[in-house]
Amino acid sequence: MIHQSPIYKSLICKVRPHTLAASKLSVDKLIRFALCLVVLATASFAGAWEQGKEAANNANDDPVLQAMRTEMERSQTALKLGEMGPPYYIDYRVSDGTIYNAEAAYGALRSNTRFHSRLVRVVVRVGDYQQDSFFGSGQGVIDFMSLDDDLVALRHQLWLATDRAYKNALEALTAKKAQLKQFTIDQPVDDFAKAEPIQSIQPLAKIEFDPDRWNKLLKSLSALFKNDPEVQYFDSSLQFSAVNRYFVNSEGTVIRGGQTIYEIAFAGSTQAPDGMRLDRSHTAIANKMNELPSEAELKAQATKLLGTFKELRTAPVVAEEYHGPVLFSGDAASSVFATLVGENVLGRKPELGQPARAAGAYGTNYKTRVLPEFLSVVDDPTIFALDGRPLLGGYTVDDEGVKAMRVSVIENGRLLNYIMGREPIRDFPASNGHGRARAPINGPGPSLGNMIVRSAHPVSPKELKERLIKLCQERDLPYGYYVETMGPSLTPRLLYKVWVKDGHEELVRGAAFGNLDTRSLRDNLIAAGDDVNIENLPLNIPHSIVNPSILFDELEVKRANARSDKLPDYAAPALTSSK
Repeated sequence: MIHQSPIYKSLICKVRPHTLAASKLSVDKLIRFALCLVVLATASFAGAWEQGKEAANNANDDPVLQAMRTEMERSQTALKLGEMGPPYYIDYRVSDGTIYNAEAAYGALRSNTRFHSRLVRVVVRVGDYQQDSFFGSGQGVIDFMSLDDDLVALRHQLWLATDRAYKNALEALTAKKAQLKQFTIDQPVDDFAKAEPIQSIQPLAKIEFDPDRWNKLLKSLSALFKNDPEVQYFDSSLQFSAVNRYFVNSEGTVIRGGQTIYEIAFAGSTQAPDGMRLDRSHTAIANKMNELPSEAELKAQATKLLGTFKELRTAPVVAEEYHGPVLFSGDAASSVFATLVGENVLGRKPELGQPARAAGAYGTNYKTRVLPEFLSVVDDPTIFALDGRPLLGGYTVDDEGVKAMRVSVIENGRLLNYIMGREPIRDFPASNGHGRARAPINGPGPSLGNMIVRSAHPVSPKELKERLIKLCQERDLPYGYYVETMGPSLTPRLLYKVWVKDGHEELVRGAAFGNLDTRSLRDNLIAAGDDVNIENLPLNIPHSIVNPSILFDELEVKRANARSDKLPDYAAPALTSSK
C-alpha cells in the first residue's frame, strides 16, 4: 500500500478561494494551519471513551461549548436581515487540536514542533431542506478562535462568523437560483437531509509522551541509511496529535468528542545506475501509543525497507509488454480497492445539470454489477478493531451529527448502496452516518469509515500462487507477475516475475499497469485469498481498508515513463565523522 512520508509534507488540502475570502484569513496562513491540523481534525467523533458523570460535569465548565450553545440560541432568534428570510439551519463546528511533529534525517534531528490551534467553521443555510444556499460562497465561514478560553472572546468570534455566513448565504441562494434556470431537472433532489438531534458529551483527549525518547528513536531510524552508501535520502518523522471536536446545530444536536492519533514514518530514495529514481516509504499509525510497533520492530522494518533499495538498483527494467495473470498481495490489493472502489462508492452529488446519480465512476451503476459475484463490500464505522487489530476508521457519530451506521455497499458484486452524508442524491434521501470533513477548511461529505472486502470463496495465498502459475502454463507464458506493494497512481513499487519453471521470484523495476481500472476489477478479477490485510490510512480522513489478496486473470504490464535523473557528479561524504 502507498504510504506518505514525511507525514506533514504529504498533506494536501483543496482550498476554495471564496471560502477563504469570507473568512478574512490569508491563503498561506490557513493552508499552513490546515496542513498540520488535517489529520487529527478529520477524525470524527470517535467515542473511544465511555460517557460518564465526569464528562458531563466537565462539559458544564467548558467555555467553548458554553459559547457555542449561547450564540446558537441568540442566532436562532436574532438573525434576520431586513425583509430577507431567516436561516432555517445553522451549525458551529470547532476543531481544537494539539500536535507534536518531529523529523530526523541522516541520523540527526531536523525539526520538532508542538503547537495548539483552534479553528471554527460556521455554516448558515437559508431557504429550506428542498433548496437552500449551500452553494458557492454560501458554504461556510472559517476562522481561528481564541485559545485563552475567554467566553467573551469566543462568543464575539462566533457572532462575527455567523453574521458573515448569513450574508454570504443570502447572496449564494440568489446566485444558485439564477444558475438553476439554465437547466431542466426531471428528478429534483433535496439539498439537505433532516436528522434526529443527538446529545453526546465525551471526555477531552490529550497526548502525553516523552519527546526525548521519540526524538532519539527518529535519529536512530534515519541513521540506518549508513548501511547503504548509495541511499541518497532517508528520513524518519512522527506526528502525535489530539483533537477535541465540538459540533452544535440549530436542530438541537450538541456533540463533543476527542481522539488521539500516533503516527511514525520513514522514507528514502536512491538511484539505479541508469538514473531511475527509486522511492520507498512506510508508515505505522494507531489511536493509542501502545498500539504502535516497538522500537525493535520499527528498526527491523526500516532495515528491511533499506535492503530493497539494493535489490531494486540491480533489478532488470521491465522492457516488454505483458498480457497475462497478475497476483496482488493483500497490501498491494488495498491500494486497488481504496482507489477503484472506495472513491467510487461515495454518494457525492454531481454538479448542477449533470444527469448521473452520483459523481465518480459508479455514478450510473446503481443495482448493477461492479465487482465479481464472489466479492461483497461493507463499510462499518461502528467497530474499532478486527481480529484484535485496531481499525482507524471507527467512530460513533459523524461530522454532521448523525450516528455511525454499518452499510452493505456491494453484495455479490452488485452495487446496492452508496456511502452517504446529509447531502441527498437520487434514491438516497437520507444520511447513513458517513458525513465526514476532509479538512478543517472543507465541509463534511460522504467518506469511508472501515471498508471491508470479503470473498464468498476464499482460498489460501499459496493456492493463489499455484493458480497464477497454472494459468501461465496454459497460455505458454514463461512467467506471471506478483505485486507486493504499490506506489502512487496504482504503480507497482515491488513487482516480481514468478517463473513457471520452478516458481522462483525475480524483482523487476520501472513497470506500470496499462488497464488496471474499474472494468478490469469487475471482469478480470477471478479469485481472492483467505488472508486479511488491514491498512489504516490517516490522510484526508482517517479510515481503514480491510481486504484479501487477489488474482487477476489478465492485466497489461508495460514499461513506465519512469523518471531518470543524472547521477550525482561526485561521491557522497564519508559515512564516518572526519576532521
